[in-house]
Amino acid sequence: MISDEQLNEYRISGERIRVVRDGLESNDIKGIVLAWDETQVMVRRPNKRVVKLDRNYLFQPFSEPRPQPEDL
Repeated sequence: MISDEQLNEYRISGERIRVVRDGLESNDIKGIVLAWDETQVMVRRPNKRVVKLDRNYLFQPFSEPRPQPEDL
């Protein structure tokens, strides 16, 4: 689970992130962190829609390479 400190860094910097939900890259969510609570994170996608995601997914900066499916 991603820490509150890391989420706060992403929110303050406005850095674009990638949320890896499974092995398919097409299912990744890209956007910026808006808010979070104990179980969910709100991310604004490039099309301005907001999605709620579970905190147990892999959150990483968009600039980093995506992990390989066997690493998940």
